[in-house]
Amino acid sequence: MTNLEIITVAETPSTSSLMATEGASLPHGAIISAVSQTAGRGQRGNSWEAEPGKNLTFSMMLRSPRPDATEQFIVSQMVALGIVDALDTILPGRDISIKWPNDIYVGDRKICGILLECSLSGRTLSRAIAGIGINVNQDLFRSDAPNPVSVKQLTGVDTPLDPLLRLVAVKILARLSTPASAWDALREAYHGRLYRRGVTARYRHVAEGREFDGRLESVAPSGHLTIVETPSGVTHTFAFKEVEFVVRP
Repeated sequence: MTNLEIITVAETPSTSSLMATEGASLPHGAIISAVSQTAGRGQRGNSWEAEPGKNLTFSMMLRSPRPDATEQFIVSQMVALGIVDALDTILPGRDISIKWPNDIYVGDRKICGILLECSLSGRTLSRAIAGIGINVNQDLFRSDAPNPVSVKQLTGVDTPLDPLLRLVAVKILARLSTPASAWDALREAYHGRLYRRGVTARYRHVAEGREFDGRLESVAPSGHLTIVETPSGVTHTFAFKEVEFVVRP
């Protein structure tokens, strides 16, 4: 596999925080991985549950590509698709999808969380730190998260962590190397993997404080999500944190 720079620490509150400080000068593709991450962060400020030594908790430094600020969501799409590529390899035939903006699901259960922290230089994305947690060998989840799942729960066997980390990293780097001329095709690949796309499902409109049925249609290059409410046909465009997927445990 590609020669990867991987720094492994026994314990840290957050690999992304460590990357942003002590690892700020690391090159593109460098990884800080933790055996135990004590204060891992998820989307919407949630914590990330990961039993020490059982899962992948790591952050990757991304310095390429360098899209315009209005197109920075392409980096999120590349990272999500890279992880899907890796999971396709170890979970063949499974229904693996991307829950907007970038959680990874198997069926209706969450196997991976991604938190992308971007830094801008003028109107250009200068770097991003991708904080990634993948449930691998954990047998039991004790938090109040409604729908976690691990690779082991799906396959019944342990998966060696280091080879999987390297596979995920290689797949992400391959997606990140996609030339700008092929970004439209990459966006279509992301759409093809979108959780709930084209089906009627339940959502929560955060500003209005109400649940509604709707059909997820598309994601714009800016990252905004379009959902058509049913049966009214009213079209909603949501930014991150403006809509929640209602997922029953």
